[in-house]
Amino acid sequence: MTESVPTEIKNISPRQLWLGVLASVVIALVLLFVVVLPAEKGIDPTGAGRLLGLNALSNPVRTIEIVDIVGGNEEYRNVEIPDFGDPVPLPNPNVYQGEAEVFQSESRQILLGPFEETEIKMVLAQGKMILYSWEVDRGDIYVDFHGHEPGVNDYWVRYQEQQEGVGGNGSLVAPFEGQHGWYWLNYNEFPVVITLNISGYYSGIIDLSANF
Repeated sequence: MTESVPTEIKNISPRQLWLGVLASVVIALVLLFVVVLPAEKGIDPTGAGRLLGLNALSNPVRTIEIVDIVGGNEEYRNVEIPDFGDPVPLPNPNVYQGEAEVFQSESRQILLGPFEETEIKMVLAQGKMILYSWEVDRGDIYVDFHGHEPGVNDYWVRYQEQQEGVGGNGSLVAPFEGQHGWYWLNYNEFPVVITLNISGYYSGIIDLSANF
């Protein structure tokens, strides 16, 4: 049994066939340069990929997570990774602070008799940092690390839980301008000597021993 060929196909001339093939090639090339290359390779010779938003498909936005410690925001923020060679923007650029002068460093020894107490404070501008270490020569003592604004005595901010110990190490970025430091109480029946080492951008040290 012989199948019949549709009349439309029998009537197609070689010229029409070649024109159809040529049209298909042209359409394929247009799609290649307008859609495929911008979307898959980021190549956009016609500019249509940019107008149609296809370039972004070949270079999806990458992000990293940076925590804003200095700014007090402990939640991670997604930061877009820029083009190669450009720096990643920081949520808080204040993590770096250039200074005209060298930081200060000093060491102090504080004698506390039995059941005596004292308070030593650093004077810090907002955002300035100190590094510290302290230790007592024998026994345990009570310590409270805290701060308050200038001239304020009826409230304070505690940076560390109240504790008893023989020493401590750490750093502080001042959340506000004011006095920041330690209250110590020697609850022993013998005298102790506290050695305090401080480095950073503080403008002074206040010894409040006379207030007790």
